Amino acid sequence: MSNPSVHPVDEVLPAPQLVTLGLQHVLVMYAGAVAVPLIIGRALKLSPEQVALLINADLFACGIATLIQAYGIPGFGIRLPVMMGVTFAAVTPMVAMANNPELGILGIFGSVIAAGIFTIVVAPFISRLLPLFPPIVTGTIILMIGISLMRVGVNWAAGAAAPNLPGYGDLTHLAVAAFVLVLILAITKYVKGFFGNISVLLGIVIGCVIAFAIGKMSFTKVGEAAWFGLILPFQFGMPKFDPIAIITMCIVMIVVMIESAGMFLALGDITDKEITQDDMTRGLRTDGLGTLIGGIFNTFPYTSFSQNVGLIGVTGVKSRFVCVAGGIIMLVMGLVPKLGALVESVPLFVLGGAGIVMFGMVAATGIRILAGVDYKTNRNNLYIVAISIGFGMIPLVAPDFFKAMPKDLSPLLHSGILLSAISAVALNLYFNGMVSADEAKRMAAANTHGSE
Repeated sequence: MSNPSVHPVDEVLPAPQLVTLGLQHVLVMYAGAVAVPLIIGRALKLSPEQVALLINADLFACGIATLIQAYGIPGFGIRLPVMMGVTFAAVTPMVAMANNPELGILGIFGSVIAAGIFTIVVAPFISRLLPLFPPIVTGTIILMIGISLMRVGVNWAAGAAAPNLPGYGDLTHLAVAAFVLVLILAITKYVKGFFGNISVLLGIVIGCVIAFAIGKMSFTKVGEAAWFGLILPFQFGMPKFDPIAIITMCIVMIVVMIESAGMFLALGDITDKEITQDDMTRGLRTDGLGTLIGGIFNTFPYTSFSQNVGLIGVTGVKSRFVCVAGGIIMLVMGLVPKLGALVESVPLFVLGGAGIVMFGMVAATGIRILAGVDYKTNRNNLYIVAISIGFGMIPLVAPDFFKAMPKDLSPLLHSGILLSAISAVALNLYFNGMVSADEAKRMAAANTHGSE
């Protein structure tokens, strides 16, 4: 039984529940967490053993960064249910670095380390921008986060990360994904208590049983994987610090911080926890610390994963200690490759059925915030939402829209979330002007209570 004097975010659940719910978070984010090391490893033409090392290092660093973000240490950690993972925003510039013989993997690690330090330093300045994010802006950004994630969930349901990959759209994949989706909805409606809270995990597990039964899931890699793999700093050699690569990665981290800020505000709304400027600073600073740790331990820039925000909305479990448990699981998986291979064996189309539910919940949270915005007496707010969503959709529906622009700007121009955020902030300033920090908090609080 929960203690009413303890905020749900700070509630410590029984250990079996923490492990089970933490595993549910890990399963939700795993495909995204290991995708970047696979992409970069292939771009660098690394051996299978070296790619495996990148993945294990990624899981290890994921675990450390998640523990810092969810549990907190002095000066770091937003202390909300947050899972950390490698950001996709850095993929394009890192692939370019991988194809540059003067940089390679050591140049990537050098830029990651420098960008991590940069993020730690500038986090307090970014957090001071909270007055720029009243409900009309935060609701729009959170809606765009959900829409952007939905593309990921739909591709998963089709059985591959992109339409040009083998097996995409196979009817078997679609059928299993649909079954997992229906099963999650059935459990959510008819099952109460703890088992209702793990509806996504149960859906994924039963989906895996079906996938195995029809020959679509294999445990071959689990048998081949080692039981233990030590992760050491600088296992590929000492990093190279190239000025252009560093500047590029710092720009990427500015994008990451803006996206993380929107995600933190979404979490604050879902968990009924006010996000102060100090909270925002600690959260963004941890993105930097996670990135610094990533560069040291042979992996890449880290961000707070928005994939897991929808899971909190689905389950209603707000405890940050669930993500602490998830962080420990990721840490262990990084040191025990056999466990990582077991989770990796979960087919994407099984995750897709769950992804459509969870990512849709993120979008629904944005809609709920926007429902409390005044459109009747201030019709200009309609323009803010409409145009900002339009800008955010550009990278999703027209990937080549900005192909004539300088490639150095691609991290900025290919993030629908960032384009939507810039548009919403600029249009809100144009139509409504700047509000004070206190007024922004009052509006957010009124919007939260009004939409419950």
